[in-house]
Amino acid sequence: MVVAVCRLSLHFPQSRSLKSKRQGLRRILDRARAKFNVAIAEVGEQDTWQRARVGFAVVSSSGDHAQSMVDTICNFVAELYVAQVLDREVDILQYGDERIDDQGVWTDEDEARFGGDGGGAA
Repeated sequence: MVVAVCRLSLHFPQSRSLKSKRQGLRRILDRARAKFNVAIAEVGEQDTWQRARVGFAVVSSSGDHAQSMVDTICNFVAELYVAQVLDREVDILQYGDERIDDQGVWTDEDEARFGGDGGGAA
């Protein structure tokens, strides 16, 4: 199982109030939920009238598919032209036996792709 988590920093240049920002943000959140059935929410800068941070998560059986979905959703948000995407942070986490090779070893390829120490708890 692969979980991709993305956080977008958005700018609403036309917004002149919190109400205006929240209307634009609601459009983004509702449309993304409807089109992609994704868990998405405002996760920061709730009281700033031209900025917002939005987080969403995607679960897949493949890292490539999860990354593709993140890219697709980010492009969708940008192409709505409701807000400018200023920044995006993506973390891809892999859970389960798929992350180790046949001998139960975290490989160099896994390390390069997903980073970390093999997914062990700290």
